[in-house]
Amino acid sequence: MRILLVEDDKALSDAICSYLQASAFVVDAAGSLAAARSCLAVAQYAAVFLDLHLPDGDGLQLMPVLRRLADNPIVIVLTARDQISDRIRGLDAGADDYLTKPYDPGELLARLRAVQRRRSGNASALVQLGVLDIDLSAGSVRRAGLPVLLTQKEWALLRVLAGRPHHIHTREALMDALYGFDDEAGSNTLEVFISRLRRKLGRGSIQTLRGLGYRLAASDGMED
Repeated sequence: MRILLVEDDKALSDAICSYLQASAFVVDAAGSLAAARSCLAVAQYAAVFLDLHLPDGDGLQLMPVLRRLADNPIVIVLTARDQISDRIRGLDAGADDYLTKPYDPGELLARLRAVQRRRSGNASALVQLGVLDIDLSAGSVRRAGLPVLLTQKEWALLRVLAGRPHHIHTREALMDALYGFDDEAGSNTLEVFISRLRRKLGRGSIQTLRGLGYRLAASDGMED
């Protein structure tokens, strides 16, 4: 999952980016509205963490741009403003959630997962498909009751697929979930990770829909 963090406090931005990257997220940081618009013009984001007090304006000025995007990213407002009126203004502008500084990054991710569940219609963080049990909260997966060990990139890819298990994810969206601006990716790297996941989860666990993308599917546990 690729996240855009719009935060002008460099120390805070670096700390949150480090936490997100350690949790297998791809994150780009922008310190202003202008920088955020530049990022949005060239990459797809599943979520945007948006500070309100930015050097070139109010963060909510970005909301019309975000809500016009086809991928409709989750937007969580992060701000030191703790007035109820500010929260109402942020939510009315189209934000999915609102978190007041100082905040714990673990709570930030919990709120992200909660919004994802609301959007997918799944009240639980546990995704069950055939013999696969994927716990999006714990960051773990079991196949026929046995734990499956995944690399950070493999989990990053599976988390995106499992976040919307019946959705067809385009190749471009999955590549954006795996690599940031500073990462180098070969033309076949996505297929390599898809192949690795199939070996661990079952060949039928990820469907390829030619010309469209990939979708998570139930695995019967009998495939290698």
